[in-house]
Amino acid sequence: MSSFVGVLVSDQWLQSQFTQVELRSLNTNFLSARNQSGKVTLGDLPPVMCKLKAFRDILSGDDIKAILSESSSDMTEEIDFESFLRAYLNLQARATAKLGDSKTSSSFLKATTTTLRHTISESERASYVAHINSFLRDDPFLKDFLPIDPSTNQLFDLAKDGVLLCKLINVAVPNTIDERAINTKKVLNPWERNENHTLCLNSAKAIGCTVVNIGTQDLIEARPHLVVGLISQIIKIQLLADLNLKKTPQLVELVEDSKEVEELMSLSPEKVLLKWMNFHLKKAGYKKEVTNFSSDLKDGEAYAHLLNTLAPEHGTTNTLETDDPTERANLIIEQAEKLDCKRYVTSKDIVEGSANLNLAFVAQIFQHRNGLTADTKKLSFAVMMEDDAETSREERCFRLWINSLGIDTYVNNLFEDVRTGWVLLEVLDKISQGLVNWKQATKPPIKMPFRKVENCNQVISIGKEMNFSLVNVAGNDIVQGNKKLILAFLWQLMRFSMLQLLKNLKFHALGKEITDVDILNWANSKVKSVGRKSQIESFKDKNISTGKFFLELLSAVEPRVVNWSLVTKGITDEDKKLNATYTISVARKLGCSIFLLPEDIIEVNQKMMLTLTASIMYWSLQKKAENSDSNTAENDDMDAPPEATPDGDIASTTSEVEKEAEEES
Repeated sequence: MSSFVGVLVSDQWLQSQFTQVELRSLNTNFLSARNQSGKVTLGDLPPVMCKLKAFRDILSGDDIKAILSESSSDMTEEIDFESFLRAYLNLQARATAKLGDSKTSSSFLKATTTTLRHTISESERASYVAHINSFLRDDPFLKDFLPIDPSTNQLFDLAKDGVLLCKLINVAVPNTIDERAINTKKVLNPWERNENHTLCLNSAKAIGCTVVNIGTQDLIEARPHLVVGLISQIIKIQLLADLNLKKTPQLVELVEDSKEVEELMSLSPEKVLLKWMNFHLKKAGYKKEVTNFSSDLKDGEAYAHLLNTLAPEHGTTNTLETDDPTERANLIIEQAEKLDCKRYVTSKDIVEGSANLNLAFVAQIFQHRNGLTADTKKLSFAVMMEDDAETSREERCFRLWINSLGIDTYVNNLFEDVRTGWVLLEVLDKISQGLVNWKQATKPPIKMPFRKVENCNQVISIGKEMNFSLVNVAGNDIVQGNKKLILAFLWQLMRFSMLQLLKNLKFHALGKEITDVDILNWANSKVKSVGRKSQIESFKDKNISTGKFFLELLSAVEPRVVNWSLVTKGITDEDKKLNATYTISVARKLGCSIFLLPEDIIEVNQKMMLTLTASIMYWSLQKKAENSDSNTAENDDMDAPPEATPDGDIASTTSEVEKEAEEES
């Protein structure tokens, strides 16, 4: 009996960037580009690429040819399907950049790693090296390699083993990576090096970095523009971490009423930083509005007013009296140095309008002296608007998952950003291309409320076509920001995506759908097959809280990945947390793209337990697909035990998690 064989590529990261629908479509386009000799060259791609939806009306054939020639001067060079896919991703990134910034996009997270220009700013590199030297100088492992000399390639040499990048992620968002999972031997073998970079990329996604154009091989080879781009994102996430009401409730001083507080919560960190800067500039009597971190700061006047207002004890009139921008910039840096805020810019960076470094500089000033003193009434209102812990974790998980898909819009605040319906339409189109009628959709900014309702009505309509549980749910519920309904819809969407990925693998000879029960049985069977005794009855089994079951499952699919000397008995709360933290890092190190937190394992959040198990299952089956000979593929099973549910149609199967979603609806 023949089994379904999807379009498989050898690079696991590359495979993960596309759905099977997209891969089949792109494979057809790749084959259509073949010339008379039956080969495909770079020169054959422009006329094919410019007809694709992603580039139509954005990039011309000449644009595409120019972009492709940046990576190779020989347009007669023959390419394979994987090279075609990489070219597609590069063109997609350039097309997105050409469209300009959207109010809901996060420029620093989008632009830094998707640029196709392979030149990097020496000033930026020096600035990031200074950051690394400062924050990691006392690290037990890295202190032997620091300080890094920015004038050499030492940064890239050190990045090749992956340890530096993993450590930097933990500086940006503490405890993201369990450092016990990092391979820190002096000399790493290729397997260990690849593990570190896989852990790094999956953890970077888990803190909000956009890494759609970076693979482990790019980091192993330490391609400068990609390494610096990733480092830039990680550092900026660290610098902008406090620019939200949860971390800095005093930010409510920037707004007048409760409606504006809601708007403030929906802004990206960069927009909040600009709002904060303009708030103080207005108080200082500065007449202009700063709208960017580049051209609006070149003359240094805004900086001079800002520093005089925030640190009057160091204030001076000399900064504003000089007419020479370079001299003014030097004075600004001298003044900032008194606040210990010199690390990120030089006078040249200010005068030339370096957006990334100016952003870092302003963020550092905010960290050291934000000048805010909010009144009690506004603070209490901000506290009232905070979500409970589980809702916050789910919001975080779905937001990061959406951003990892590589859609055009970057989501900063899930509940606010989905209310126009556009983000959800983008996600639906990414998961199952062709379902969205874009002619009936309106792209933000949307002034007329009924257009938002139209978008959201289409979202609900598509959800019903996909057999989601949406009883008594209307598009207006999303527009109004009903959090329970939004989370319930996104859970079903995420679950559908996971099950489709599993279904598309070639092991499903019967062509049946995959269910929650199949995933549960697969996990139990896998653990049992290696002689372990742990079993779970469901994805809310309290035994999961010890963390041991998932470590046994991970060890079953890849024996080398778990160091059992680090695993605790999982009896005390502290032991459970150690195991849960280690589990997440080991799963990411293996290659699983997951967004849960240790608390989700400890508290046994059944939704997150299903996603974790499904991610491990997907990795295992995909690895099996890569290692299987095509001639014997039809004899392979999906490692599920005989009792797996035979009638697993996604429309008719109602798991416990689906029941919960239905109740919420």
